[in-house]
Amino acid sequence: MLDVFVTSRVRRKILVVFAKYPDFKTHVRGLSKLIKEDPGNIQRELKRLVKGGFLLVSKKGNSNVYQTNKQFPILKELQSMVIKSQQMSGQGKGPAKKIG
Repeated sequence: MLDVFVTSRVRRKILVVFAKYPDFKTHVRGLSKLIKEDPGNIQRELKRLVKGGFLLVSKKGNSNVYQTNKQFPILKELQSMVIKSQQMSGQGKGPAKKIG
């Protein structure tokens, strides 16, 4: 269902991770392993989400660490959409379900 509104598969997966787990912090390579996507594509989408205000970025050594901007104006609505979308598609039950 979320694919109707967010056409980029990689961006959709990133949104799901950060909307479901707002305290989650990660770097590009860690996120790449989690959602099984190319780090270059992830980097591009992360930059877009930072520019849009959904994510915050901070430096830790040579790496950028990304986390959800909890002050994002429509965070609660986005979280609700992600949860409902996963319920409609049969996901979200149990810990071993696919992200995205």
